[in-house]
Amino acid sequence: MKIHELELTSSKDRKRVGRGIGSGRGKTAGRGTKGQNSRSGGGVRPGFEGGQNPLAKRLPKKRGFAALNPTEYQVVNLGELSRLKDGQTVDPAVLAAAGLVKKSDALIKVLARGEITIKLTLKVHAASATAKAAIEAAGGTVEIITLPKTPKKATRPQKTEEQVAAS
Repeated sequence: MKIHELELTSSKDRKRVGRGIGSGRGKTAGRGTKGQNSRSGGGVRPGFEGGQNPLAKRLPKKRGFAALNPTEYQVVNLGELSRLKDGQTVDPAVLAAAGLVKKSDALIKVLARGEITIKLTLKVHAASATAKAAIEAAGGTVEIITLPKTPKKATRPQKTEEQVAAS
């Protein structure tokens, strides 16, 4: 076979049904003799499973939603912070060096499990209200590192006053 002998077509001809018995698709036009599917407008709705409880009803209802870009924090509990020195300034790099978090560039949140008795200055991305109150009760402070704002989708530039006056 040579390349010029190939018969390449981008689409198939549609099947012409109901055009006489000689066509092979005449009379009942491939629909069989009787029944729901042989009739005009016949057939069942999408998702119908013959009276069996359909899949859409068998599955549990979905509650809530999952965020497309969730903010994931590495968690540090108050009890773990007790290992650090009294009066120390604690930032993500110090927590990573102490082995309390895996990465120093990850977002860190302090939660209130355990007790803290030492005075610390914490610089973290988030802290629960209970954890913040416990740290401040021990004489420490909590500074929240603000996350950089992600740029929003670019909008159409607005007309300036000069352009409005010109039009």
